[in-house]
Amino acid sequence: MERVAAAVLERHPQIQLLVNNAGIPGRSGFAGIDLDLLEEVLRVNYLGGVWMLRALLPGLEAAGRSDVVNIVSVAGTVAYAPAGPYSASKHAQLAFSRATAGELRNRGIHVHTVNPGFVETEGFPQATKLRSSLLRRLVVEPDDVAGHVVKVIARDKSETFVPWFYRTAAIVQALAPGLVARLAGRSGYRL
Repeated sequence: MERVAAAVLERHPQIQLLVNNAGIPGRSGFAGIDLDLLEEVLRVNYLGGVWMLRALLPGLEAAGRSDVVNIVSVAGTVAYAPAGPYSASKHAQLAFSRATAGELRNRGIHVHTVNPGFVETEGFPQATKLRSSLLRRLVVEPDDVAGHVVKVIARDKSETFVPWFYRTAAIVQALAPGLVARLAGRSGYRL
């Protein structure tokens, strides 16, 4: 990442936008996941954004006013047993995003956290994985998330959900974590 960042900074010494969107699924709970895969999930989903932000920080500061968009996940706000390693990596990314939002604002860097729910992508084929037809209706397209990101930057929003109603899951998790754990265990969804 440092080599890539150095090449980018050489060509573009002022960077106005960084979107941290790397993510891979864990496809297992903590008890069954291969330890090498667990480390890879944490490296990509959490540390990838940390390393990229640190490497490009000089260019972001040089721009005077810049934006960092961290594409996290609803899974970072809702602990889900069958996807424990993924949820943990996204929770770490969420905490990182919240912390850097406060730390970097006075340096002209606006950090935005976008928490998508189910998004149909090659790496996360949600519509085919979800057993419940109700849950399949909650799947959005990558273009929906991209359009949301543009609005977040224009409105300088700090933390949002795509679609908006996924915020409800985060609130329920905070208020009744035991209930969420029981319901998630019965959902039939497997990464």
